[in-house]
Amino acid sequence: MKHLKIFIELTRLNKPIGFMLLFWPCSWGLAYAYLINQNTKLFIYYLILFFFGSVLMRSAGCIVNDIVDKDLDKKVKRTKTRPLAAGKISVKQSLFYVLVLCLLAFLILIQFNFLTIFLGIGSMFLAFSYPFMKRITYWPQLFLGITFNWGIIMAWTAINNGISLEIIILYVSAIFWTLGYDTIYGAQDVSDDEIIGIKSTSIKFKNNIIMFVTICYVLTFISLAFLLRNNFGLNITTILFVIFNLSLLNQILNLKDLKKNNFLKIFKSNNTSGLILFFAILTTNL
Repeated sequence: MKHLKIFIELTRLNKPIGFMLLFWPCSWGLAYAYLINQNTKLFIYYLILFFFGSVLMRSAGCIVNDIVDKDLDKKVKRTKTRPLAAGKISVKQSLFYVLVLCLLAFLILIQFNFLTIFLGIGSMFLAFSYPFMKRITYWPQLFLGITFNWGIIMAWTAINNGISLEIIILYVSAIFWTLGYDTIYGAQDVSDDEIIGIKSTSIKFKNNIIMFVTICYVLTFISLAFLLRNNFGLNITTILFVIFNLSLLNQILNLKDLKKNNFLKIFKSNNTSGLILFFAILTTNL
């Protein structure tokens, strides 16, 4: 039981917000692809595969992140109790877990076509490069957005075996979404990160976080509005799209309360936002 508890803490399985924010973009890509290829059984099957793939890859990514940041995590109040930082598990054993998780993720990946497999392998390099970005640029959240939303393109290619301009627009909208919500998340650690030399958009825009997040979310809105423009009217898609954007607006309004706990609460609300947009895209056929 002790080892299981350490594994769960190491992979953040006790904090599902991480893998859900990785899964929702995948679901958006699948929902958008479903507009063209309305194979319901295939859609549901791929939805399940992408969900478990998200859980596995997010778990592996967390471990790699903790291995790279082991010494830094010891200096940050929020992260110093993580298993590797606290010495509860060795790097060698952690790497073994990474290999097992990646192997399981690969077994899921090979259920798709060659193009999707190729893109999936590429996403692994992106995911495992992310922990180093905060050391060299103030824009690691942008790199995270590129990485975390890669599943949109993979989901589309899994069904349509090609890439279109529309799916690129959806991908870009999701990048801005991630850039916004991860800036909110990073705001929890600004004081500690500045001391140890870690970079982030949260630090770069620490005096203008509300303005920066607003710009990111407005760009998300513009991209999605352009993508779904032909589906707006007196229908469920429009209602859900409005609710999605109201959820982002609510985050911006709540940012006025600049407390660490508030940042985390606002960040977690994106799980609901992701679910709403999934149904907004899915219902465009109704």
